[in-house]
Amino acid sequence: MDTSALAQGRFRARRAARGSVTEGAARAGLTARGVIYLLVGALALQIAFGDTGEQADRGGALAELAQQPFGAVLLWALGIGLVGMALWRLSEALFGSVGQDGRSARKRLLATVRFAFYVFVAYSVLSFATSRDQSGGSSDRQSRDATARALELPGGQWLVGAAGIAIVAAGGWIGVRAVLRKYHDKLRLGQMSHRTRQLVDVTGVAGGAARGLVFAVAGVFAVRAAVDYEPDRAKGLDDTLRSFADTPLGPWLLVCVAAGLVLFGVFSFAMARWRRV
Repeated sequence: MDTSALAQGRFRARRAARGSVTEGAARAGLTARGVIYLLVGALALQIAFGDTGEQADRGGALAELAQQPFGAVLLWALGIGLVGMALWRLSEALFGSVGQDGRSARKRLLATVRFAFYVFVAYSVLSFATSRDQSGGSSDRQSRDATARALELPGGQWLVGAAGIAIVAAGGWIGVRAVLRKYHDKLRLGQMSHRTRQLVDVTGVAGGAARGLVFAVAGVFAVRAAVDYEPDRAKGLDDTLRSFADTPLGPWLLVCVAAGLVLFGVFSFAMARWRRV
């Protein structure tokens, strides 16, 4: 028997197995992300229409999910899905992602940052599932505390200001890519009907634009906190969303942004179904 052919067959089998596991982890993670955005958007809609009892952030979404039938099971499923998302991003950092430049240093670095982010998110969800206690507090308090600690560091104002500018830039990048429909490069468009593709574009463009706007506004608040040396000016997701209702457009701007986040949740489900991994 040809040993080189045998070794090559084993390599292909391992690569296929790894690809299957990675694909399952990616689709579970995208589904979990969709659930979180759906819940946050729904909570923001409640705030826009006068119900201010819940936090429109990840903690509020988890608390809402915990109140549902089989809430504990749903929380664990969500946490495991986010672990899958983190593992998928880790595989992209180690082995590269789909696309012509999937193995570039820039894409690997971006995958590493996403891996670290989803490790944190998965840990927070699983911790909540274990204790049902938001020990870290709301996203608003976390943002203020982190900003206060950063401002105390040497050059803290510059550090916080640079972070805020980076968040603004990230929000703009997210929004522009959504409007330009860059996500088409990652979707199996040939498997979609024309009608389905139109619906996915509605959720991808509107949802991505709303998500980018929220990031950008949160970054602006971080820059203001740095300039004024006031940690309380930094805002988490909940306060950022509420700030839209304080504009001249009133709660209707918040309604539009909240609806956009709901659409991004739906778009995440579409990505879980048709994304190339």
